[in-house]
Amino acid sequence: MALAIATALVVVFLALIVLTDGAGSGWAAWAGALAAGAAVALRRGRHRGWRARLASFVPVVVAAALTASVCVPTVPTARRHPSALPFVTAQHWRLATGSRVAVYHYPPGPSGTRHRIPLVYLNGGPARGISLLDHRFLRLLAQRGYDVYAYEQAGGGRSDLLPMSQYTITRSVRDLGAFLDRLGRGSADVLGFSAGAVVLTRALADPRLAARLHRAVIAEPGPMDGPTARLDGPKGRPSARGLAPAPHGPRSTHLPRYAVAFGLMRLGLLTPDNGLIGQAEGDNAFTAADLGGDTASAYCARDAHRIPVENTARNFSFSPAASLRVEQTVKDSPSLAPRLRHSRTPAMLMIAECSSQVRRWETAVLAADPAIERTQYLPRVGHHMWNGLDDNDARAIAVVTAFLQGKPAPLPNYPTRAGIPAFLRARR
Repeated sequence: MALAIATALVVVFLALIVLTDGAGSGWAAWAGALAAGAAVALRRGRHRGWRARLASFVPVVVAAALTASVCVPTVPTARRHPSALPFVTAQHWRLATGSRVAVYHYPPGPSGTRHRIPLVYLNGGPARGISLLDHRFLRLLAQRGYDVYAYEQAGGGRSDLLPMSQYTITRSVRDLGAFLDRLGRGSADVLGFSAGAVVLTRALADPRLAARLHRAVIAEPGPMDGPTARLDGPKGRPSARGLAPAPHGPRSTHLPRYAVAFGLMRLGLLTPDNGLIGQAEGDNAFTAADLGGDTASAYCARDAHRIPVENTARNFSFSPAASLRVEQTVKDSPSLAPRLRHSRTPAMLMIAECSSQVRRWETAVLAADPAIERTQYLPRVGHHMWNGLDDNDARAIAVVTAFLQGKPAPLPNYPTRAGIPAFLRARR
């Protein structure tokens, strides 16, 4: 009976967390559950001796102790930025939108042909720092003569946080335009990967911003709008998810506070701007190991036991609440296709063989954007196409640079726009 009562009080506490949206770091729910437990204990203890009355409070004390662990922060509640990188200096630019973002510049190397037009990289996420693997890839591009710029979008990495209500896909697109204005180099080539590819795709549908884009490389895009987000269907060839060893390192989700907070947010039962954990605390708590199988899903099944270390604990940064908020604004947005059909910026779509993305997310972009000149289907790689394994970086660079320079594609143009139905059938 005592165990049943303690369990019931924990359930009441979780229900109150949801109903109060975690108000007061969860203490409002804790007090409510404790009051309910005390009322039950007093009722059970009526007409009993003092020992029995005290015993009736034991499950209440147990439940109070268990649930209090959800209310007490175990990491700093003020934002901790990742440590400085030894190979590049993070500058901080205040954009006209109000965002203050961390910027990385890799000037062209001393050898090879220098390319006049700057190349801007938009990393995946949303609200995630640029990984060390990506930094390595950017340096390889710079060694081939490209003037490479990258910035961590608001809320990610060394960039500043925004108020939660300001995390929207529209703000991300506006930040790209403001970044190009601040760069002051005229038009730029832009390489967008994953969530960054979504920002780039939506930028192509904005005529004023698209006029600033010289060429666009859309690599492994997520859903570009609400209708696309609701699409289902086949993904790529099998990934390493479920096959790779569990990631090493501490997990915040092994602690009751963050297991409850992140779990309820993922289920949509807590808002991203909830009162249980603040944005900064959530960023500080979340670790690379918390991503679990998401990292493995970015690699082919054949690579399950040799997945590279993408990052270090000192460089990893991810804002789960901000990411959920941006993703929700994508899901809530109307169809982008009518505006994207007017795109005139030369573009290329990159698709991985073992992609963990829904194929129809990728082909929706190809179907809607008439300015996509070529599609490059990269064999033997997963969602994270440049990953330091074998010759994957070299092959990705060959595809990107051939397009940016207007040279013949190193791979067949596949799938074509007309070949989308056959492509989707072939990937089942």
